[in-house]
Amino acid sequence: MARTVLIVDDEKNIVDILKFNLIKEGYTTVEAYDGREALAVFEEIKPDLVLLDLMLPYINGFEVCRQIRETDILTPIIMLTAREEETDKVLGLEIGADDYITKPFSVREVTARVKANMRRTAAAQELEDARAGFVIDDELYDVFINGKSCGLTPREFDLVTFLAATPDKVFSREDLLRDVWQYDYFGDPRSVDVAVRRLREKIEEDSSSPKYIITRRGVGYYFGG
Repeated sequence: MARTVLIVDDEKNIVDILKFNLIKEGYTTVEAYDGREALAVFEEIKPDLVLLDLMLPYINGFEVCRQIRETDILTPIIMLTAREEETDKVLGLEIGADDYITKPFSVREVTARVKANMRRTAAAQELEDARAGFVIDDELYDVFINGKSCGLTPREFDLVTFLAATPDKVFSREDLLRDVWQYDYFGDPRSVDVAVRRLREKIEEDSSSPKYIITRRGVGYYFGG
């Protein structure tokens, strides 16, 4: 589905040029010609990116940006302005703008900045979505459930990583002792049961009815997530 760009500028010729070229690049556009209209359209449409002029009637671009950021921290905002003062650029970035383009600009530059900011936001959203579920983080040596660390021990992390590598494959206690604990174990296999119970207490919403580490009665355990 085409992504939507909200173009906010009180100069219709600039809006028309940007609209034409963004549509040519495959985007959908909506337009606003003053600050009040920009906020109303943003709330209604929820665009994927905002091209925002600073010098607007009724409400200026700085205030529009600030109000958007009160409820939305992810949507990219690229400010457009004829003013080159360093303080304006710094202020725009401080109140939440992601990028800054000074007029006169080339259309190629604008479309390149739009694409770059769209990619950045998509990557951030993918990470956020991933953290919303079950995530094994090899760098932090931990599992995250809905973005929250489970605080696994190294052995617990090794156990869940081993099982998750081949979902739905059942491993016996002896398999786990050999492949996770890294040695042949001829004693009491209930030590595996103890480790599984502690792991479930950390990663399962209801350890008595697990959905990740599942028991195949009489055989062993498997990862069912």
